[in-house]
Amino acid sequence: MENALLIGLSRQVALARELDVVANNVANIETNGFKRRSSNFAEYLMPVARAETFKNGDKKLSYVVDQGTALHFTQGALNRTDNPLDVSIKGDALFAVRTAGGERYTRDGAFTLNSKGELVNASGNSVVTDQGILRLAPGETDLRFAPDGQITSSAGTRGKLKLVIFANIQNLANIGSNLFSSTEAPKPAGKDIRLETGAVEKSNISPVLEMSRLIEINRAYQSVANMMSQTDGLRKSAISKLADIGN
Repeated sequence: MENALLIGLSRQVALARELDVVANNVANIETNGFKRRSSNFAEYLMPVARAETFKNGDKKLSYVVDQGTALHFTQGALNRTDNPLDVSIKGDALFAVRTAGGERYTRDGAFTLNSKGELVNASGNSVVTDQGILRLAPGETDLRFAPDGQITSSAGTRGKLKLVIFANIQNLANIGSNLFSSTEAPKPAGKDIRLETGAVEKSNISPVLEMSRLIEINRAYQSVANMMSQTDGLRKSAISKLADIGN
């Protein structure tokens, strides 16, 4: 019975972790460029929790093991804004931005100009170009982005947006503020990556799918809790009967 409780507990821990992942997806349905994650689990067979010397040998115990989350990098729908500073990426590339912790990456192309004339993202991080940080001079206007990332303004050509790709997209880690970090060095995006101006990419989350999954997880968690409660009741009953026999 103790083994049954431990197995149930491993399942509850896994479900609680999956609930956090799905809840985070739901919370970011309206976040520009957000990429959904899903939980990965595996079966772990306890190799020593058995007794082959019994007439009917015990079977290996099957536990649930959390193997992290998978990042789904499918393209989100485009929301047309007609704002010349809104840019969306067609392909698997990311924008590079400069933060206090170093260079980070995002799919959110809803850019603005701060009080210094610097091109920044929604969190105020400076957008990186092949010339470094873009800062407009006083009186400089008409900032535009070409499909290949080239930047122009009333002052002429101002460089090119830094677009990067990663060999293994699963190495990207969410660090908050709609940003990614990676231990893997980024590579320059290829010529097949194109930009669309006047539009931002929405999240790739399906609200119906995520809400349905929330319901399934809660039902599964309650089912395991009921099973564990019943198992604990059987254990208490067995101990009580053994005590009566002993008396």
